[in-house]
Amino acid sequence: MENRDDKIKNILSSLPESPGVYQYFDETGTIIYVGKAKNLKRRVSSYFNKQHDSPKTRILVRKIVEIKYIVVKTEEDALHLENSLIKELQPRYNVMLKDDKTYPWIVIKNEPFPRIFQTRNMIRDGSQYFGPYSNIHMVRTILELLRKLYPLRTCKLFLSPENIRQNKFKVCLQYHIKNCKGPCEALQTEQEYNEYIVNSRRILKGEINQIRDLLQQEMMECATELRFEDAQKTKEKLELIENYQAKTVVVSPSIHNTDVFSYLEEENIIYINYLHVSNGSISQAYTFELKRKLDEPKEELLSLAIVEMRNRFNSRARDIIVPFYPDIEMENITFSIPQRGDKRKLFELSEQNVRQYKVDRMKQAEKLNPEQRTIRILSTLQKDLQLHELPLHIECFDNSNIQGTSPVAACVVFKKAKPAKKDYRHFNVKTVEGPDDFASMREIVYRRYKRLLEEEALLPNLIVIDGGKGQLHAACDSLQELNIYGRIPIIGIAKRLEEIYYPEDSVPLYLDKNSESLKLIQQLRDEAHRFGITFHRKKRSLKQVVSELDAIEGIGEKTKTALLSHFKSVKRIKSSSLEELSDLIGKSKAEKLYKGLHP
Repeated sequence: MENRDDKIKNILSSLPESPGVYQYFDETGTIIYVGKAKNLKRRVSSYFNKQHDSPKTRILVRKIVEIKYIVVKTEEDALHLENSLIKELQPRYNVMLKDDKTYPWIVIKNEPFPRIFQTRNMIRDGSQYFGPYSNIHMVRTILELLRKLYPLRTCKLFLSPENIRQNKFKVCLQYHIKNCKGPCEALQTEQEYNEYIVNSRRILKGEINQIRDLLQQEMMECATELRFEDAQKTKEKLELIENYQAKTVVVSPSIHNTDVFSYLEEENIIYINYLHVSNGSISQAYTFELKRKLDEPKEELLSLAIVEMRNRFNSRARDIIVPFYPDIEMENITFSIPQRGDKRKLFELSEQNVRQYKVDRMKQAEKLNPEQRTIRILSTLQKDLQLHELPLHIECFDNSNIQGTSPVAACVVFKKAKPAKKDYRHFNVKTVEGPDDFASMREIVYRRYKRLLEEEALLPNLIVIDGGKGQLHAACDSLQELNIYGRIPIIGIAKRLEEIYYPEDSVPLYLDKNSESLKLIQQLRDEAHRFGITFHRKKRSLKQVVSELDAIEGIGEKTKTALLSHFKSVKRIKSSSLEELSDLIGKSKAEKLYKGLHP
């Protein structure tokens, strides 16, 4: 019996050097991968003749026991066939299009006196479909415009010539309010009705300028023939067209029948935005996701997206704007990467849409799973600061002394990127005389982690010091004295340019001003500053209160407590009358207090 390796070698030796689609089968006979190739022999052989970096690709190759292929004429045909086979068979290792929505179409129904309406179901009965539209508001806007321009019927009656001749139907309310001309009672000819349909079809195709020119010509003819009432009605239709066009034109009117693709990649998820432009108007806009299964290059993924979107939206555009060139040549198609001008602006609009789509998807996912946002932010911080582990526990230190008085310090703790206020700590600086920020930082960092080590508590995953290189080195001295330097990552953040300093690197790190990593570090720094300043003010206030009341003879601790509990502050005690003070602490003490506060 022929073993698997010999069988594969025989298949490879007989593969043709022509475009085609190949299919890989596992031992159960299940298709596990479908691919396209400009040269089948070269492409398929590459899977077995070289070492692959991707573990998933290596697993795929080990599982292949059978190879089948389909030869086609061109590489473009191979791409179309690959796309349809992937959608039909959904092989395990292929890129999958994440798309669970059914988008609306506008249909011109194949029937006598055709109706025009919105639908999500495409029926192959000869009707003409336009779309699909990713924005339901656009569908409603277009249908509203058509109904105002042309009084088309909305009923579901079968208006065959025979039924109309036999007087089977009666006009409805829509006729009486002038939204329909009553073809059901032969009050409107089929020829006139079909002219409305022809013009409606032009609008749906994006041929707004032609309709506008026809209306302008009709208005001038009515005015020349002194049919001013008809001229006014035509003018109103022209204004409707121009208002609609003003809402839809977002690029240069010179850009016609063009497809635009933009590409955004994040790990194994690829976001691609598609725009179709006709006569300067964006008639289609759609963003979707691809999930990379193997190590497919971005050029191949873009090719797959181009074929999928053009098939779905039935695009025949010959000009395609792309972020980079795909790995396919398409007959009578020109790919371009614009660097300036109107096409560049159009491409930037597509890029804006794909970025917004990614943000929206991320927000939706984070609403369902709030932990996901936290992990994403901390993972980004870990990557930006090159940490060995996820910084789930972060501590930040700040000194506070105003004019050299009452030196204090603060330590704030964030767990899972959120303030853990029960773990916040205040410090009175004990060993430092005068305003010495470096010595103060050295003392409080030492005291903090000496205490944690004694209590055998968990140490943080990251320490942040509010200050530049000086404060950072002082903190590192304390960690070295405790023999834990190197066990805990530590950084300093300077206020001037928000630069990040590492202990043994003189060159600072500058994070993007809008990055979530920098915002989290700034939040830590600002919270430590707020917490320290609050404690410092409280201490100064208490010191001021104690000094003023302690200087008055005969006012003891109980009296001070009673006064502050009642009046809340020394200022209010000073502004109180002798009678008010006497009612609270007695006449004798009140007189001493009053004289002491008002010498």
